[in-house]
Amino acid sequence: MTLLLSDKECSEGSLTPLTQALESEDLKMGSQKNNNNSQDPIACEEGPGVCSMALTIFSLFLITVTLPMSLFFVVKVVQEYERAVIFRLGRLLTGGARGPGVFFVIPCVDVYEKIDMRSQTFEIPPQEILTKDSVTVFVNAIMYYKVANAIHAVANVDDYGGSARLLAATTLRNVLGTLTLGDILCQRESIAKEMKETLDEGTEPWGVMVERVEVKDVRVPEQLQRAMAAEAEAARNARAKVIAAEGEHKASRSLRLAAEVITDSPAALQLRYLQTLNGISAENNSTIIFPVPIDIMSSFMQSSSNNQQQQQFHQQQQFQQFQQMSQGFSQPSFQQHAPSFSQTQESQTNVDKSDEPASRPDECSLQHLMGKERQAL
Repeated sequence: MTLLLSDKECSEGSLTPLTQALESEDLKMGSQKNNNNSQDPIACEEGPGVCSMALTIFSLFLITVTLPMSLFFVVKVVQEYERAVIFRLGRLLTGGARGPGVFFVIPCVDVYEKIDMRSQTFEIPPQEILTKDSVTVFVNAIMYYKVANAIHAVANVDDYGGSARLLAATTLRNVLGTLTLGDILCQRESIAKEMKETLDEGTEPWGVMVERVEVKDVRVPEQLQRAMAAEAEAARNARAKVIAAEGEHKASRSLRLAAEVITDSPAALQLRYLQTLNGISAENNSTIIFPVPIDIMSSFMQSSSNNQQQQQFHQQQQFQQFQQMSQGFSQPSFQQHAPSFSQTQESQTNVDKSDEPASRPDECSLQHLMGKERQAL
């Protein structure tokens, strides 16, 4: 039956916490609609009826009659990590969840449900996600959660564990779908923080608190792995070359400073020779090294280069003299000795006819002319 009571009368009586919460929400909505703050009476929920009261009294009578056997059905115990939510004839009892320890129930009237308050883990199965830069990846994560409010976990949701797990998988897909592959690989902490905040908002009405969310593994296709490996190798090679170039630059500066010091004090070069010998003798005792100054080697190299230059100069002079000699032969001299050339031709024919060898007068005349020309020069 429905009764019209004032606010003070409704607050009194055996109203359950869930009923009180619903009434507070109704009061808030009514205050927002009515700006005049009118104190009109509201309709309270139907309280325990006559039948429920009769059943309760009958159950208590049976308990007293069947003592002490009824204690096995009345006394219940919950562990430290558990809470018991009791329903009496389908209505939540005031006072919240019972436990830990001993509590009493009325058989045939009360029904209770145990809720585990310990932290639980859930491994989110690999989710195929298309990232912001159109790359398909498989990501799985781990969620740690526990029940913070046992009454809400029982009264507000059918299966708080399954609902939290499905919400975690959906949240993982939604969060990672707005990021690129590089952000997923580098910003795992920020991803976990964002997922935790989103899950807290969704699971708070269910009495579930998400303690931690961690991205476990990110798998990419093999072709993309090879491409990423090649890119990373190229980047490492480029960095290595830059570092080597910087080292050579610094080494050249140090060598220049060392050369300036050695030029200022020549004795430093001798000390460097002795240090080198000491280092070599410590490693290879059979090796003997004699340091030779570079100045001595440079003097030998200069003397050899001077000798080569002198030889080249003499050869050029001889070649010029020979050219002058060949140009010194004049045409009249050849005409004066023309008869001799004809005589030599006749003598050559005679020699061919005869079997005995004879000397050639043309060769003699040529040698004679060459000798004269040399004397004239």
